[in-house]
Amino acid sequence: MKALIVAPSWIGDTIMAQPMFARLHARHPGLQLDALAPRWVAPVLQRMVEISDIVDSPFGHGQLSLKPRWRLARELAARNYDAVYVLPNSLKSALVPFMAGIPQRIGFTGESRYGLINVRHSLDKSALPLMVERFAQLAEAPGAPLPKPIFQPKIQSTAADQLQTLKELGLERPAHIVAFCPGAEYGPAKRWPAAHFATLAKKLAEYGCAIWLFGSPKDHAVAEEISQLAPGLCRNLCGATSLGQAVDLLALAELVVCNDSGLMHVAAALDCRLVTLYGSSSPGFTPPLSDQADILSLNLDCSPCFKRECPLGHLDCLNKLTPERVFAAALKRMAG
Repeated sequence: MKALIVAPSWIGDTIMAQPMFARLHARHPGLQLDALAPRWVAPVLQRMVEISDIVDSPFGHGQLSLKPRWRLARELAARNYDAVYVLPNSLKSALVPFMAGIPQRIGFTGESRYGLINVRHSLDKSALPLMVERFAQLAEAPGAPLPKPIFQPKIQSTAADQLQTLKELGLERPAHIVAFCPGAEYGPAKRWPAAHFATLAKKLAEYGCAIWLFGSPKDHAVAEEISQLAPGLCRNLCGATSLGQAVDLLALAELVVCNDSGLMHVAAALDCRLVTLYGSSSPGFTPPLSDQADILSLNLDCSPCFKRECPLGHLDCLNKLTPERVFAAALKRMAG
């Protein structure tokens, strides 16, 4: 069997889809599984042993681009896939597999995708509360029960990968690295305050930890603020690494402290020791899928609100999550 995955456009979602890929291989021995993916999520797919090849999806969010989609569909048609699993629920994500004439087009009905998806699953949100469960369901026949427990996501970073990344970036490896991931692409209501991160950095530095900050170029400013509030203690790597390099450096960390973000899921899939901070979002939907992770949330009456910015203007769900509490969780997790 030769199959294609239409991957999500978010790094965290792509990580949470990996158990589905493993299940497909278990169900179809000898499967060749390729992925159609945006270039910004391709590096995590490259670290998954289940994925054979990656086809670039050049379309930005909201772009219809019918002619380029038709050209891509012709390329996929020449690859002779037997089946395609369309993970996003949008209509646009199902167009190219339909144009390519792939016989089995599997996914949730989504945005009224009748015809575009011809092996349709119906989503029961109460039966499948976790996103990882919803992806995993697509590996089963429609209506079949989902086998549980679901495997935790796993991605690879070898010692050779890590040494190469250190060499490429001109970095020396400290004895003890704690990684901070202070960004969250969704919005400020998922970001622990920079001043709290800085206070935590000072406390961890007293224990001999070097603090490395990871994120995209968009996170550079907040990481710089943390660095200035904790002078000389932090190395700001936000925007200075590729995603693949960030994977390798996170794998070196003794602990990762992060918001609910794509890098949180990367760290969980690397089996890093992890302390995760939740504000406007819910660990009941997208938790870090790891036995090495601690989840900190104040569970206020107003959260989770799932808003990009605090609708009440106070962001108590994160402002009142104190550095002292996070520090205690960090020490316990590192000791464990």
